[in-house]
Amino acid sequence: MGFFSSTTSKVTAPATGGSGVISSVISKDMRVTGEISFKGKARIDGLVEGNVKGEHLVLSETATIRGDLELTSLICHGTIEGNVKAQQVTVHSTASLQGNLTAGSLTVESGAGLSGEVSATTRQTTPPQAAAADNKTGKR
Repeated sequence: MGFFSSTTSKVTAPATGGSGVISSVISKDMRVTGEISFKGKARIDGLVEGNVKGEHLVLSETATIRGDLELTSLICHGTIEGNVKAQQVTVHSTASLQGNLTAGSLTVESGAGLSGEVSATTRQTTPPQAAAADNKTGKR
């Protein structure tokens, strides 16, 4: 099978909620020093020493990032030593995050390591008082 063979299997990210293909991969044998910026979906299996800015990132169990992250969404199985700011964050049981975390939506599995300030804001479409009043009157 050739390096650019059309029969090469594609790496996908079903956990990101979309059917899109991951377009960029940093393998577990790679070490990147410097700032990374990307669009679309990316996966990091190796070591990144620098800030990461982009859209949808999957961080595998073998991955380590030493720097700040600014993303649309993050699925974390690995290690982060830095601050994270993202709209949607999922931290799995194998993950370790040391730094401040700011997320619009946050899911954390039991066993995950979080050390730092955590701020998660979930926006509601109906104010809680109005929702409670609607429930009493039977409105939906």
